[in-house]
Amino acid sequence: MHTLFGGIYTGKTVLVTGHTGFKGSWLSVWLHQMGAKVIGYSLEAPTNPSHLELLNLDIISVIGDIRNLDRLNETFETYKPDIVFHLAAQALVRLSYENPIETYETNVIGTLKVFEACRKHAVKAIVNITSDKAYENKEWLLGYRENDPMGGYDPYSSSKGCAELLTSSYRNSYFNPHEYKHSHTTLLASCRAGNVIGGGDWASDRLMSDIMVSVSQGKKVSIRNPHATRPWQHVLEPLSGYLSIGQKLLEEKGEFGEAWNFGPSDEGSITVEEVVQNVKKHWDKIDYEINRDPNQLHEANLLKLDCSKAHSRLQWKEVWDSTITFEKTVTWYKTFYEKHTLLTSEDLQGYIFDAKKKGLSWAS
Repeated sequence: MHTLFGGIYTGKTVLVTGHTGFKGSWLSVWLHQMGAKVIGYSLEAPTNPSHLELLNLDIISVIGDIRNLDRLNETFETYKPDIVFHLAAQALVRLSYENPIETYETNVIGTLKVFEACRKHAVKAIVNITSDKAYENKEWLLGYRENDPMGGYDPYSSSKGCAELLTSSYRNSYFNPHEYKHSHTTLLASCRAGNVIGGGDWASDRLMSDIMVSVSQGKKVSIRNPHATRPWQHVLEPLSGYLSIGQKLLEEKGEFGEAWNFGPSDEGSITVEEVVQNVKKHWDKIDYEINRDPNQLHEANLLKLDCSKAHSRLQWKEVWDSTITFEKTVTWYKTFYEKHTLLTSEDLQGYIFDAKKKGLSWAS
């Protein structure tokens, strides 16, 4: 495990904001197993159960709000991270309609304060995680490329577009790759990923967690938007991309301080109803009903990413297709609810094994 990503993370101090969330908890596991000193900075776990709490990792967990600059600076001063993975966010579309102020404060001003703490403490590398929803979505069939315009219809998507504009401004103004090692020593990249699934996500208003909670309670899951098409991928897929970018930044390769897409192949983009039909194959207790709400808030029906840049320049590729992704995800939850056992480490080991079989550079 310590040889992954060129062994760059072994012994490094890595700060993960949002470590109590779904992606943050999986990232913390992976970094910990690679021998990194993991510092988590986040609000309390947003769900019960909590994947991070169930894992009981031996990491340093700082409970704090990214909008609290004093608390951030205190944490940076104490632990002196080599690299920051910024995942903390208000990440739900429907909640953003209900509470737009908190959404923008967290996703924009919170990101600004994380960047300021990084600037003050001369962090070597920053990987800012935003979302595929940051793009101005025209619902066309082609995937969005990294240089396409930012936008966002709903408050969540818009806040992530704003966070990308903020990232671009800081990269130009304070962390310019052309001035690297002259006026500063920090490299900044941003990463945009599609819908991620996997075990350990219990956030409300997310398809997979809604399905799994419903089946655990013996209920049908209610499907709002059965024809919405999303690029589904296992959570470990974008994380391998984030870690690959982090590796390049820590290796002081300034040309990687840019924006990056990480998403599945076209085969991974299927409708919500097709997802439910797929997961039913792996747990026969799953049942659903379509419940269209005439007053439903706007959510995009189609959104795809073009990941050719990551394919060509990082040699990054997906490891698991949608069939394996759905099987792994359902099996994780089924094992948790029926046997009270976590498959997180087994899934991570299996993912790395399959990546090595495919000859992916980060896994060698």
